Amino acid sequence: MSTTLDDLARRLPGLRLLSEPGDLEHYGRDWTRRWTPAPLAVALPATVEEVQGIVRWANEHGVALVPSGGRTGLSGGAVAANGELVLSLERMNHVLGFDAADRTLTVQPGMPLEAVHMAAREHGLIYPVDFAARGSCSIGGNIATNAGGIRVIRYGNTREWIAGLKVVAGNGELLDLNRALVKNSSGYDFRQLLIGSEGTLGIVVEATLRLTDPPPPAQTMLLALPDMDAVLAVFGLFRAKLSLQAFEFFTDVALKHVLAHGAQRALDGEHPYYVVTEFDAPDEAAQDAALAVLGEGMEQGWIVDGTIAQSEAQAAALWRLREGITESLAPYKPYKNDVSVRIGAVPAFLHAMQALLAREYPHIEVVWFGHIGDGNLHINVLKPAGMADADFIAQCEHVTKLLAATLKEHGGSISAEHGIGLVKRPYLDSTRSAAEIALMRGVRKVFDPNGVLNPGKLFEVE
Repeated sequence: MSTTLDDLARRLPGLRLLSEPGDLEHYGRDWTRRWTPAPLAVALPATVEEVQGIVRWANEHGVALVPSGGRTGLSGGAVAANGELVLSLERMNHVLGFDAADRTLTVQPGMPLEAVHMAAREHGLIYPVDFAARGSCSIGGNIATNAGGIRVIRYGNTREWIAGLKVVAGNGELLDLNRALVKNSSGYDFRQLLIGSEGTLGIVVEATLRLTDPPPPAQTMLLALPDMDAVLAVFGLFRAKLSLQAFEFFTDVALKHVLAHGAQRALDGEHPYYVVTEFDAPDEAAQDAALAVLGEGMEQGWIVDGTIAQSEAQAAALWRLREGITESLAPYKPYKNDVSVRIGAVPAFLHAMQALLAREYPHIEVVWFGHIGDGNLHINVLKPAGMADADFIAQCEHVTKLLAATLKEHGGSISAEHGIGLVKRPYLDSTRSAAEIALMRGVRKVFDPNGVLNPGKLFEVE
């Protein structure tokens, strides 16, 4: 260990530190796999006091810190490639309390999202934010990126469910933000400022989450559609006549990869677009209404085929066709775009995007899918087997620059729910004005005067 790390170990004798090459590689990267991990070491604090001690030590020695949760991010926000100390919160993974009156659950940041779901269900309630990486992502990482997922159409993003936060700022000071108050009109709401800040303003060490009642019994339906316009038409129809919990779409190309990865085909034939939707079906009348809406969509020519799950197992199998996409594409080391526009701008943007991708990737496979009900699209560009990594990235970055310009024309965002990190940093000015970016830099300087928290993420270090 270096002299600098020796000093950290002396100050915090109970702190677990890792420096083996395998540990540095494991903790130094996220799902992007584009940067070679090269952290100084990995610290795994177990207490708030240890987190504060690490941050104060980092300020004194000028060591950069990379906060780390489940490292399931797709924008390079948890990458440590320049001698930073990885501050992993995975040991801080416990429930700290439940308040029945306020219907809140207080947890540590390293708790996996799926464990949060289970803890809420023990009290007859739910924490409604959900997505495919639930078993491996952490609640701290969800807060750092304001994660969305598959049920934003019903419940909104992570920030809607954060009642309070305890955060260690860049100077080591512990901030207790909002204290789970429902009403608090006493100045700036720093809690909301910290949500989505990607570990650049502070390190979340405790979160108080709002819980809610479980939804009514639901039904899951898989639909096959003839074209992209039909996807939007069906969404409008279903939203008007059913109480939607989720509405997700994917293409035939995405389905091909999921089936090759072990999922089972649910509809005969091949169709260019598919939708998995979930809606309230508490009684026979609601189920009959769903069948009527399905029939109406078919009469209009918007739906070619469809099936309704008759059991939880069948519903899970239908959802696997959507949720299994990312895992099925992982071997191809895809370049990912995560973009959003207003729901009203989706039709025009989709046509512009499709034309752009067809023109710029004539010989490269592109897999896209998304949360059509909240305007969020995921674009996965698959690297051809014979193409060098550097050439592939260069081509994708060229196209992303064009995509960013298209998003700007349609009032969209280059990052819907994955954060900016390193990957999207060159395109931040397509979503934020120069004045906004200047203010962001100023805010960061206030919270982290010496720039030790996740430097290089969001924007370059000045």
